[in-house]
Amino acid sequence: MNQPIKKTLPLAGLRVVEFTHMVMGPTCGMVLADMGAEVIKVEPIAGDRTRHLLGSGAGFFPLFNRNKKSIAIDLRSATGAEVARRLAATADVVAENFKPGTMAKYGLDHEALSMVNERLIYVSHKGFLPGPYEHRTALDEVVQMMGGLAYMTGRPGDPLRAGTSVNDIMGGMFGAIGALGALIQRGITGKGQEVQSALFENNVFLVGQHMLQYAITGKAAAPMPERISAWGVYDVFTVKDGEQIFLAAVSDSQWATFCGALGFADLKADPQYASNNQRVQARATLIPVLRERLAVHSAAELSALFERVGLPYAPIRRPEELYDDEHLLATGGLVDITLPDGERAGQRVKTTLCPFTMDGQRLGVRLQPPTQGEHTSQLLVELGYSAAEIEALRSSRAVA
Repeated sequence: MNQPIKKTLPLAGLRVVEFTHMVMGPTCGMVLADMGAEVIKVEPIAGDRTRHLLGSGAGFFPLFNRNKKSIAIDLRSATGAEVARRLAATADVVAENFKPGTMAKYGLDHEALSMVNERLIYVSHKGFLPGPYEHRTALDEVVQMMGGLAYMTGRPGDPLRAGTSVNDIMGGMFGAIGALGALIQRGITGKGQEVQSALFENNVFLVGQHMLQYAITGKAAAPMPERISAWGVYDVFTVKDGEQIFLAAVSDSQWATFCGALGFADLKADPQYASNNQRVQARATLIPVLRERLAVHSAAELSALFERVGLPYAPIRRPEELYDDEHLLATGGLVDITLPDGERAGQRVKTTLCPFTMDGQRLGVRLQPPTQGEHTSQLLVELGYSAAEIEALRSSRAVA
């Protein structure tokens, strides 16, 4: 069953109209929708392309488009564009993530819409903030490569993108954060503003710690597999039967607990391992010793031991294994949704929620991921279109 929803969510009564696709823009809308906003997704007549992606894109639409309504409009049609402008005029927030100049072609850019409604908050999600790169077409992988993240993730000479759409998702989150800040300011000044979020700048923010590492130490950060760790014990260890487990001891007190729990009194007494910084400097000798000694233990045995003494540890899991995670199941971190598209349309699956609580509750699913144009007629009626006008719009394929 879905998580119980608070009677009054913080953004209840707020209308968001989103002209978005893929991941970045829809993430922004999802965050606002989860917090109670009425979010209306404007889709092309053919539908959002992510409805039918395969492979790694198969989960995009149902994950990032829950709690939303869908209206299908052909923006390339003059009558369709007029419907979209009429809808946008009712919005508190408009969000988009198309190439620069696209929205202006349809009179849906910030300048045009803010002339009609000075209280409008307009959130643009782009590849790059305005500057020399703004004309470029960006993808998550593009900015990971040019922004240092792929270099840091892979082994030397083998740049590797992160294992999820980190910049798309966080870029959408920063768009939502900007929208929330703009809403607060609008409450003070009565005026809206434009918020911009971008993939490249998000990526640079993520690697900022490595940039500062270089600025402070004068030494370039090595890729994570070859990094100089800040902690003496902070590694994945291969143990009995080839299983793997992450183990850590990041303070001197944790090191003492680590040695005591495992019976490593000799290591605890060794002066070259006395402090964390000394252990960092001696990792070349310390880690091989630990790998050899830990190899005789099973991952389950080490998990139980580290759990008992309160040390950081983690089994190495695959994403699909999280469906059976006892913590997620016990705390309502997974909820049911109905798939809207594809061969499994109508089937129930579990999805993840936004990772925070408000007033002690997780923000759940009020509306299932919509079918294409599911709310078109309802929304057109709300905008004042008559039955005859709606039929004419459908006949001309301006809406669907």
